[in-house]
Amino acid sequence: MMRNYLINTITTLLLCLSSASLYASDSSQRQQVETLFRLTQMEKKIQESVDSVVQLQLRQNPQLIQHEKTMHEFFNKYIGWNALKDELADMYMRKFTEKELEEINAFYITPAGQKVITVLPELVQERNQLAMMRLQQNIGELQQIIASSAPSVTP
Repeated sequence: MMRNYLINTITTLLLCLSSASLYASDSSQRQQVETLFRLTQMEKKIQESVDSVVQLQLRQNPQLIQHEKTMHEFFNKYIGWNALKDELADMYMRKFTEKELEEINAFYITPAGQKVITVLPELVQERNQLAMMRLQQNIGELQQIIASSAPSVTP
């Protein structure tokens, strides 16, 4: 009886220690994610995204201008920083180990890493503009291909 009690106590103690160790690891990994978010200005980028969504909605529906504040509140409630940060952190923690996050942060803290953060959105925008320009210049080719492969209708 005493032996079973001792085994149960030791097992419980080991489980507590292992879960405490997992929590500590999880906590330090989360700290790495939060550091990454600070370095990459994630909160600012999400706010800019919310602002862009609201502005897009207002351009498409000018009659909504009187509801701009309400729209900001709504979008912030569901896709703003406070609404997303914990789930985003969980996503990063599933995709990157603590060690990988440390290495990513080590890069982003450098001048080159900070430049990537600043320049990358501009490069993405330029890439998208280039792609759209190429498509516009060559859309006629696609139209010809589609027209030539369409079955002919004979009356």
